[in-house]
Amino acid sequence: MLTNLYSDEDGQGMAEYGLIIALIAVVVIVALTAIGVKIRDKFEDVSDALS
Repeated sequence: MLTNLYSDEDGQGMAEYGLIIALIAVVVIVALTAIGVKIRDKFEDVSDALS
């Protein structure tokens, strides 16, 4: 019974999917932060040009 419990890998896949989703979320947050600064700068340039 203990060897069956030890070799059971059903929950392992879910943990791996969770780690992949967390990694994707971190990459998206970093990308949006970098893009957000550039977009803000462009809007400020346009606003200054219109003034």
